[in-house]
Amino acid sequence: MRIALLSYRSKPHCGGQGIYIRHLSRELTNLGHHVEVFSGQPYPELDEGVALTKLPSLDLYREPDPFRVPKLKEFRDRIDVEEFATMCVAGFPEPKTFSLRAARALKERVDDFDIVHDNQVLGYGMLEIEKMGLPLLTTLHHPISYDRRIDIASTKNPWRKFTLTRWYGFVKMQARVARQARKILTPSETSKRDIAKDFGVDPARMQVILLGVDDIFVPPTKPRVPGRIMAMASADAPMKGIATLLEAFAKLRTERDLELFLVTKPKPGGRTEKLIDKLSIQDSVHFVHGISDAELVDLMGSAELACVPSLYEGFSLPTAELMACATPLVASDAGAIPEVVGPNGLCADLVTAGDVGELEQAIAALLDDPERRARYGAAGRKRVEELFSWRAVAQKVAVAYEEVIAQYRAENRKDHPVADR
Repeated sequence: MRIALLSYRSKPHCGGQGIYIRHLSRELTNLGHHVEVFSGQPYPELDEGVALTKLPSLDLYREPDPFRVPKLKEFRDRIDVEEFATMCVAGFPEPKTFSLRAARALKERVDDFDIVHDNQVLGYGMLEIEKMGLPLLTTLHHPISYDRRIDIASTKNPWRKFTLTRWYGFVKMQARVARQARKILTPSETSKRDIAKDFGVDPARMQVILLGVDDIFVPPTKPRVPGRIMAMASADAPMKGIATLLEAFAKLRTERDLELFLVTKPKPGGRTEKLIDKLSIQDSVHFVHGISDAELVDLMGSAELACVPSLYEGFSLPTAELMACATPLVASDAGAIPEVVGPNGLCADLVTAGDVGELEQAIAALLDDPERRARYGAAGRKRVEELFSWRAVAQKVAVAYEEVIAQYRAENRKDHPVADR
């Protein structure tokens, strides 16, 4: 099959979208399919044999100058104007504007593809693609309405609440587009349930396909560093629960020699840095970002244990990657995390999301129990080997493609019976 894979932003090492794009495109290519990725900035890292077509945005949120004002010569068309105008009124334009660019690009290349796969863009432009003669399948990792609720609830500032409401304005669009999607893939039963509840999507049009873990994530060959704890999360996104972890860590730090590694790049002067200063743990909290896959695997394998303190997850790929490295876990019981780690006590201790005291006690107990850490690590590795394979993901996705193509063609024959004569 000839596959167009669409992703409005594809950051290589975090956020999930870029990781999904890279591994799915590689495995589909290994199965003999032709895959071309269409992406806005940040662009993905892709493996040999996978084509990339860049659909550049104005890149308004790039580092080191997010919310920048572009120069006049950077504006190419009305889509760029809409993108900048939406940012100016505190909205997030990228899903919609990327979808419009993608629809425009595909209109010129209808005969080049058998199917289009939307990776959680869900912009209005997606609704135009099937009208061109291209069947469309959608991946929805989780409804962003959960991020919106948690972010708004985490602030007491009325103006901040207003701007967050504006920022998340695109969620209504995504819900409308999702309700019209022909078929939606989602990575967990939790996401399937929540998409049905929040977006009003018929569960019969959704299919759960678990995510995979890359083969580079393996158990360490060196001893783990005593007292080292790590977490992988966007530091300034309240949904990731980093504030809960920092408060628990600060209490543990008063009695133990510990260090915490956070794989993230915090916003300068953001809530995470302010909380670290308030808790006086600057000397024992380390931020890591911009590292290679091999360096990330080394870091995962060096930790005595890892924490996943999220308030919600539609899957949590970093959790599965840590399990592949045989790193024992303390994780929250939120969203799909229990689906990933299995029953409490199999390869992780599950705690109530947002409960500082419970998280503190669970970390302390696991640090004091090397036999249980070893058992959790081995069980986590075994679970990944049995359940989380990117090749298996690609095989199931390819079958879903064939079903969507067949359904689309059957509907078109009904609508245009003369074409069969």
